[in-house]
Amino acid sequence: MIYFAHFNFNVLDLEKSLKFYDEALGLKVVREKNADDGSFKLVYLGDSLTQFQLELTWLRDRKEPYNLGDLEYHLAFETDEYEKFYQKHKDMGVICYENPSMGIYFISDPDGYWIEIVPSKK
Repeated sequence: MIYFAHFNFNVLDLEKSLKFYDEALGLKVVREKNADDGSFKLVYLGDSLTQFQLELTWLRDRKEPYNLGDLEYHLAFETDEYEKFYQKHKDMGVICYENPSMGIYFISDPDGYWIEIVPSKK
């Protein structure tokens, strides 16, 4: 048997990212790993509904933003409160792309990673 464990995003400002993921998506810290020499920190976030985790990697010596390429990848979150989250994300100013014909939109985190928001399939 094999199953998904986590997905990683490297972040420049860990505290800013933690605040974003909590406020925008309700993700909470479920575990952390700190390098003995303080050179990196791994923080795993969860939604308390699934086993999937988002790993945020912070590197102490990293000072420049990450090159995210063409952003031809993303995480997706499904919600049965689509309109509520749409308004929340609009108020936060984090919506970076909308596709009304598909009924989806994307938000961007502090490092520029795109996150798709889709309504639950009923």
